Amino acid sequence: MKTIDTETWKQELSEFKEKTKAFYAGEMDKGSYKGFSGYYGSYAQRGGKSSMLRLRITAGRLTKEKMAFTAEAIRKYHVTKLHFTTCQTIQLHNLGAEEVYGIMEEALEAGIITLGGGGDYPRNVMCPPLSGVEKEEYFDVLPWAMAAGEYLMNFIKAEKMPRKLKVGFSNSSKNETHATFRDLGFVARADKTFDVYSAGGLGNHPKFGVKVSEAVEPEKILYYIKAMWLTFRAYGNYENRGKARTRYMQDSLGGAENYAKAFNEKLLEVFNSREDLTIQADPVVFQKQGDDSIAEGSRIIEQKQPGLYTVVWHPLGGQPTPEKFCELSDVLMKIPDAEIRLSPDETAYIINLTGDEAKRVVELTKDGADTLFETSVSCIGASICQVGVRDSQALLTACVKAVREAKIPDKALPQIHISGCPSSCGTHQIGVLGFRGGVKSINKKPEPAFVLFVDGNDRQGEEAMGRELGTILETEIPSFLVELGKTVAESGKDFISWKEENPEYLEEIAQKFLCP
Repeated sequence: MKTIDTETWKQELSEFKEKTKAFYAGEMDKGSYKGFSGYYGSYAQRGGKSSMLRLRITAGRLTKEKMAFTAEAIRKYHVTKLHFTTCQTIQLHNLGAEEVYGIMEEALEAGIITLGGGGDYPRNVMCPPLSGVEKEEYFDVLPWAMAAGEYLMNFIKAEKMPRKLKVGFSNSSKNETHATFRDLGFVARADKTFDVYSAGGLGNHPKFGVKVSEAVEPEKILYYIKAMWLTFRAYGNYENRGKARTRYMQDSLGGAENYAKAFNEKLLEVFNSREDLTIQADPVVFQKQGDDSIAEGSRIIEQKQPGLYTVVWHPLGGQPTPEKFCELSDVLMKIPDAEIRLSPDETAYIINLTGDEAKRVVELTKDGADTLFETSVSCIGASICQVGVRDSQALLTACVKAVREAKIPDKALPQIHISGCPSSCGTHQIGVLGFRGGVKSINKKPEPAFVLFVDGNDRQGEEAMGRELGTILETEIPSFLVELGKTVAESGKDFISWKEENPEYLEEIAQKFLCP
C-alpha cells in the first residue's frame, strides 16, 4: 500500500507559494484561488486578507507529539484562533501567507498532512473518539480507521472524484461519526465485523446511507473504499459541482436498491482484480495501568482499562484559546500515554489518565462547557468562511450568554447545532434543535435570520433528519431558548423527558418567535 511521498509533497509547495502570493497581490480571483488552494488544505478567509489551514487528524487521534507540534506552531507563528471541527480536524485561522507555508511544511515532520484537506479530495477519516477505551464499544475500530485514512491518501490525485469523500467508522449504536449516512460508513457489529453503508450525507439534498454489505471482515475494508471510487467514476455527476456528491447517485440510479446493486457490481470487479487489498491493522496498544488513585465528576469517564480515566473538555464553540491549548499540551507531554481524541461534536477527550492526573486535567480545562447546552456545536461561521451566510459562532456566544444570565439549569436545554449556511458543517440537520443561517425579508428589508429544525437524530436505528419549523430572526433566538429553558426547568424534568411527555409544547413556544 502506497503512502504519501513527503519529498514530492514538499516540492509541490513551491506552486502553492507562487499562487498564494499572486492571490494576495490581487492577481488571482478568490474563486480560482479557492479551487487551487483546497488541495493543500488551505482557504482564504472572508475578505481575502488572511488564510486558514486545516490539519488532518486521522480518526481524531491527536497524540501528544502531534499536539506538541501544533502548540509549537501556535507559539512560533503567533496563531490567534483555532477550531476543533465536526470532521475531527484542527483548523488554524487568521494566518498570513508566510505562516501558512511554514506550518504546512513543518507539519510533515510531525506526521501531520494538510494535503487534500479541502477541495475535491478524500477528507479526514472519522472514528469514535473513545474507540479502544470505551466500555460499551463492540470493538476497537481505531486501527481500521487509521488504515483507511492512509489508503485514501492514494486517491488524492485520482480522476473523477466526488466533491468530497467522507469516510467514517462507528464502534457502537451511538453512531457518533454518522457512519450510517456518510459517503462511506463502516458500522461496527457485536460480532466484530462491519456493515457497510454508502451514498449518504448532510447538507443540500441530504440522504441516509444505503446498506450495501453486511458482516464484512475488517481486513477487507479497502476493497470497499476502492469500489466506492469506481462507483462514482461510473455513475457520479462529476461535471455538475452542485451534484458531485455520492448521495445524488441514489436518485440518478433510481433508488437505494439500484444503487446497492451498482455498488456491489463494482465491488465484485475489485475482488476479481489481481490487486490484493487485504490488510492487517496493528492495534493501538497502551502499557499504562492505574495507580489506585480515584477520580469522579461530571467530566470524568471511567475507561475499560482498570484505574484509567478520560476527561471531557468542550471549549465553547469548539474554539479553545491558543494559550489554553498550549498549556494543556505542556502538561500532557509529561503524562505517559496521554493523548487527545477529537469528537465530531467539537469535544476533546483526554484519555489514559490516572485518577490524580484526571483531577489535574479537569482543573486545567475548567474554562470549557459547564452544561449540556454549552457543548452546543457550531461551524466557524460567516465572519471567517467565504461561503457562510450567518455568523454561527456569534449566535452561539449570544445564546450561551443569555442562558447563563437567565440561570437555566443543566439539561433543561439540549445540545443545539448551528450551521451558518445550508452546507451543514454545524450538523444542524441531526440536532434535537438545529439552526441554519439565512435571511428573512421584514418590511422589504433583509434581516439576519436562522431556519429552525427540530427532531434530528443520529443514533443508529433511530436516524432522522430534522424537520423545518420556520425562520427566527437572529436577535430573537436567545430569547426563544431562554423561554424554552425556563418552561422545561419549571416542569422539573430534563429537556428530552419534557419533550417526550409534551411533544406539542416545543412548537407552541417556537410559534411565538417564528417570523410570519
